[in-house]
This record gives sequence, structure tokens and C-alpha cells, in this order.
Amino acid sequence: MTGLILNSVLLGGYYAILAVGLAFMYSVMKIINLAHGALIIFAAYGLHLLGAMDVPLYLSIALVGALMFGLGMGLHAAILSRASSGGALLPLLATFGLSILIDNLLFQVFGADNRSLAPLVGDLSWASFELPGNVFVGQLSLYILLAAIVIIAALEAVMRFTTLGRRIQATSQDRATASLLGINTARTAAIATGIALTTGVFAAAALGLRSAWAPYSGAAQLLFAFEVVVIGGVGSLWRVLVGAMVLAIAQSIGAAIHPQGFLIGGHLAFLMAVFFRLPTWRAAFAPIARKGVSA
Repeated sequence: MTGLILNSVLLGGYYAILAVGLAFMYSVMKIINLAHGALIIFAAYGLHLLGAMDVPLYLSIALVGALMFGLGMGLHAAILSRASSGGALLPLLATFGLSILIDNLLFQVFGADNRSLAPLVGDLSWASFELPGNVFVGQLSLYILLAAIVIIAALEAVMRFTTLGRRIQATSQDRATASLLGINTARTAAIATGIALTTGVFAAAALGLRSAWAPYSGAAQLLFAFEVVVIGGVGSLWRVLVGAMVLAIAQSIGAAIHPQGFLIGGHLAFLMAVFFRLPTWRAAFAPIARKGVSA
């Protein structure tokens, strides 16, 4: 049982790092980015290409992170800002179309072969710590959990204690009032989008180091991230970590009950969260729905 709980917590760290960008974009722009998984896979291919050129992984993450930040700002200016002004449905359609475009582009360029970043870190991909009671904890999984905690703490600190964070909060709450206060809301939202996509680079690194991926792997990553956000609920990004732990524990319990129960356990936890949080999500989407009707 101890090993089950520990491994569930470590798996939750991966889910948290996977979902934080999706949660951040929704909390700031009220957009559910259906291209989130495809963009993570796009970043994973970027890390793989740099790794093939013998660029150290930490430097690859920095370079691809800068690329994704710029891409996020460009996507906001070209697509998201226009889509968000057209009601609640248009951003979903726009990001869904973007995900299909990215998936097929990656398939055309890289083919259907699976890729992995594990060779870049050698023994770390399988090494483990031995705890009392003959319990083993994967080193890589532990580092991913710590990275998720650091990323969430950093984003929360930015939002609470910096001028940029206060501008992002003001823009997310009321753009018209924020503009009257002298805030460049378009630029602020674009920066927030860039930050959200940059967190996806860490998710791409975690995915590539712990498993393999292919061009169409983004849909599964989006599903896990979406379930985490729904289970955790809207609000503080720390809820992402809670939702990730709940999802991972539910999946582990399902797998312990039946070999095919891994995904079923997670989906049941998601459905229960939808049922119990339905009034909360209705309240969260009410402003978006009103804007869509008025548009």
C-alpha cells in the first residue's frame, strides 16, 4: 500500500506539470485550449531535434521555452484574441482546428515513429531510490514532482507579488476597466499565453523522459490535463496539484483492482468531480456564456 501511494503521488507530479499550462490559460483568458496537448508534442519534437545535435537538455529546454513563449504571443495576436471576442464557442473551435493542424504537420514532417528523450539522461531514466520497507521510488519521477511544485509556486508568486501578475489578474477580471487604468490588455494577455505555452516545454521534457511519444500523442495528454483541471477546480494553481494527485490515485486504485482499470479509475474520478462541481463550473462559465449571447 505504501508503494502504491508513493507511486501515485509521483505520477500526480507528472499530471500536474502536464496540466498547469492549461489551467493557467483558462484562469487568465477563460479559454480552454484544445491545442494544449498538440503544442506539448510540438515542444517535445523541438527538444528531440536539439538533443540530436548534442545540445544539453537544460539548454534545449531554455531554447524551446523561448520559442514557445514567442509562439504563444503570436498565436494570441493572430488567433486567440480574435476568437475570444466571438463568443464562448469560437475559441474552442479555433484551438481544436489548431490541434489538428499541428498533429498532421508533425506527422508529415517526422512520420509515425515513436521518439523518446530518455537516451539524453542515461541511467536517470530508470534509476530509483530505495526506501525503508523495500520500497523503490523512481528518481526521474521524483524530480518531475519537484519541478511541478516549483513551477506552480513560481507562477503563484508571479501572480501575487509582481506588477506583471497584477496586470494579468486585472486583465482576466475586467479588460475594459484594466484598459482605463492604462494596462495594455492585449500585450498582457499575449504574455500570459506565452507563459502558458512555456510551461508546456517542461511537460514535454517530462513526457519525453518518462515515455515515448508520436505525432498524435497530444490528444491523450490533453485528456489527462483536462481531467486534472476539472477535478482540481478553478482558482488557485495549487488546485492543479490536488487534482493531479486525485487522478493519479484513482488510476492506481483502478489498476490494482483490475489490469484494465487504470484509465477507468481516472475517468470515474473525473465524472464524480463533474457531478459534484457542476454548480461551480456553471458559475465559472456564466460570464463567458453571457458574452457569447451578447455578441
